[in-house]
Amino acid sequence: MSYVIGLDYGTDSVRALIAGTADGREVASAVFYYPRWKAGKYCNAAASQFRQHPRDYLEGLEASIREVLLQAGPGVAAKVVGISVDTTGSTPVAVDASGTPLALLPGFEDNPNGMFILWKDHTANAEAEEINTLAHRWDPDFTQYVGGIYSSEWFWAKILHTLRTDEAVRNAAFSWVEHCDWVSAVLTGDTNPLTIKRSRCAAGHKAMWHEAFEGLPGETFLTRLDPLLAGLRERLYRHTHTADERMGTLSQEWSARLGLPENVVVGVGAFDAHMGAVGAGIGPYSLVRVMGTSTCDMLVAPNEAVGHLLIRGICGQVDGSILPGMLGMEAGQSAFGDVYAWFQNLLAWPLRAFLNDDEAEKLVQHIIPALSEKAAALPLSEHDALALDWFNGRRTPDANHTLKGAISGLNLGSDAPRIFKALVEATAFGAKKIVERFQSEGVPIRQVIGIGGVSKKSPFVMQVLADVLNMPIKIVQSEQACALGAAICAATAAGVYPTMSAAQAAMASGYDAEFQPRADRVAVYEKLYRRYVKLGDLIENNP
Repeated sequence: MSYVIGLDYGTDSVRALIAGTADGREVASAVFYYPRWKAGKYCNAAASQFRQHPRDYLEGLEASIREVLLQAGPGVAAKVVGISVDTTGSTPVAVDASGTPLALLPGFEDNPNGMFILWKDHTANAEAEEINTLAHRWDPDFTQYVGGIYSSEWFWAKILHTLRTDEAVRNAAFSWVEHCDWVSAVLTGDTNPLTIKRSRCAAGHKAMWHEAFEGLPGETFLTRLDPLLAGLRERLYRHTHTADERMGTLSQEWSARLGLPENVVVGVGAFDAHMGAVGAGIGPYSLVRVMGTSTCDMLVAPNEAVGHLLIRGICGQVDGSILPGMLGMEAGQSAFGDVYAWFQNLLAWPLRAFLNDDEAEKLVQHIIPALSEKAAALPLSEHDALALDWFNGRRTPDANHTLKGAISGLNLGSDAPRIFKALVEATAFGAKKIVERFQSEGVPIRQVIGIGGVSKKSPFVMQVLADVLNMPIKIVQSEQACALGAAICAATAAGVYPTMSAAQAAMASGYDAEFQPRADRVAVYEKLYRRYVKLGDLIENNP
């Protein structure tokens, strides 16, 4: 028996999971919450600025792996053969010529622009619009493989915004590196931005990389976009790598810090949702919905069947971004669980204002379960209150992060459970929009699989989703599917299995629940969905 470690960097914390390579058995897991992020440092939600300090990542790397090895017990560390890393994305950082994030250098320690720019940072809305405007009149259109619309959540928009707004960072930044690439490189001891293996997943979905373009968008395009980008392309990368490949082996320093052998293989990194899909056992035409604060919807299909399509309005179609040899497609919603959290915080305001912290939080944790119970018991009517799920803009279909959420059809009888019901339905309607887009573009969906915190914690949300989609939804048994997916990638990179599919067959999680659509609700939700579409058109066309 050998073991692998999957390291899953989420929005709030990093998880380390040890899994057996023979069967994927989850031996032990540990979580480290980012202390600076938890304290709210370097963020300004009102301005959609969300930054994370690299020290949170480094401290989490060491603490989570040491803790998980301690839990696993004696003898396990010596049998670890691989580590792979998944992270949020696009979450890039400015680095110097050695690959050190600027926030780790003197003078930049507290500069948010020298930190990792988290996936949900929307400070670059204007830059994204400029990229779209130029790309759509350029030949070739560099957005054609990312759904035709470039997002402010992605690599180039964030870089351009930072270069324009911070002269010190502009002068100090040699290159830029995605979070998943940087942590993987750190483990090997070589973070040279010119030579580290860059993730195909990150590059293809977020940086407009494609073999048809011979890599990244051309120098002429980038300098026409803004002369500040001149020369950056040659300090980035030409080639990319899939997650079944090796980044290298564990450095002497990190071997000592973690208590692992130096011959442990470090795999090429990828984004959390993509590795989560691997852990969920994704196969052709399975839609894996990673449901947490936001959602990422992952779909794979054979290149020979759909590779000729250009699918509008999604977050990219990339050969090998999920499973090598398959076309990986990504979509998603910018806010999912965040919508429910917003409503919870709204209702919790008087509790937190008038009670001490401990008393308030004891009550707050009961709000969503109580709302779910009451909302599930409400009758369903095509005239019910309606909401839009664009509280953090819209990711797909057709990215537009300037959009806002809405609630309509309220009356004096609209109590908290009814409004919560409308918000849950809105997130389900947003998911239906994504499914319809794939289908209308010629990509069938044969099953829906759910992973992530919301899928495990909220049967009410999952049942509404099944009713709205009119499709069964399988819930993955593992509560750490992303970390498990990273472990599967590590087992492949380490050579335990010859292919990712073979590793999946042995190690991927099974299912512990399935939600079936209820026929009597499907028809009503179809009518409510049509109202949702009309409300969305009204809001979008009348900003």
